[in-house]
Amino acid sequence: MKLFSCLMALLLFLLQAVPGLGLPKDTLRCLGHHGFCSRSKSCPESFAAFGTCSWHQKTCCIDTSSFHTCQDEGGRCVPSEIKCLQEQAGLCPHREWKCCTEV
Repeated sequence: MKLFSCLMALLLFLLQAVPGLGLPKDTLRCLGHHGFCSRSKSCPESFAAFGTCSWHQKTCCIDTSSFHTCQDEGGRCVPSEIKCLQEQAGLCPHREWKCCTEV
């Protein structure tokens, strides 16, 4: 019984010590954009919905005062294999995509 308790304590320590270990990919993506997971389908004022969290069960909310979506900035989200004539800053719903003003 002592051995089991020690192993469980070690496992809990590792889960806390290694950031992102055990978190779903959509949650890690949300946290990577400095967002938070909301149980509600809508986000609070000044936040925008940006995908999902917790295996598609929660909404990822991102602060729009510091980040802007691509469309808000007048751009279009395109896959990374498409060459942009002019690229700009802005969030796209797909991680691998980029924001372009001209394609």
